[in-house]
Amino acid sequence: MSGLRTRLEQLDRLAGDIANAKTAGYKAERVTTNAVERPNFGRTLQAAVDVAPGPGHLDFRPGSMERTGRDLDFALEGRGFFVIDTPQGTRYTRNGNFSLAADGTVTTADGHAVQTEKGPLKVGKATGPVSVADDGTVSVGTKAAGKLRIVDFDDYSTLQREDLGRFRAPGTAAPVDAEATTVRAGMLEASNVSVVDRMVALTEVARGFEALQRGLNILSTELDGRAITELGRR
Repeated sequence: MSGLRTRLEQLDRLAGDIANAKTAGYKAERVTTNAVERPNFGRTLQAAVDVAPGPGHLDFRPGSMERTGRDLDFALEGRGFFVIDTPQGTRYTRNGNFSLAADGTVTTADGHAVQTEKGPLKVGKATGPVSVADDGTVSVGTKAAGKLRIVDFDDYSTLQREDLGRFRAPGTAAPVDAEATTVRAGMLEASNVSVVDRMVALTEVARGFEALQRGLNILSTELDGRAITELGRR
């Protein structure tokens, strides 16, 4: 049963990666398992060991750069994250597929403001082409609208993934200014999920799940048969 539960969670994680294979800036997750000993079952099961899902390890290797030619598509070359403001607090993302709200604020696809070093990025009604310099300075025509806030973290293992390729940093993880990071205009960083790799892993986990399920069914059938036989004799 512990093996079935563990593989079910692995299937969920792998399915999440495959579903986000086309999400810009998405990072794949490597699944692990832990052995959980059960020393308190008496002599019969003294050596019994359960398996439990281990912590997921996010793969922060960069995805490939894909050119879109769209003014509000930005990609980060090097370490770092864009900063966005959400009702739940500050979040961080590599997904630079941004949009323009009615009031001229640059937002994520679901309407959360992209942050500059001085607050939300606003380009007004964009009377000229929107461009971005390598250092993150966004301009409308020849007029600068603000400089994108791009941050980094010393330890990526503390970041917690949320929906849409976003990350939340715990209070102990303080962001720092990203160094040697270049902003590329008209481009997006693709997901780093390898669909082939994830499908192979999905097949292996699914087969393990099926094998354990068959074993459990056989054990259940054997126990039922033995119970009928033994009770019948009494």
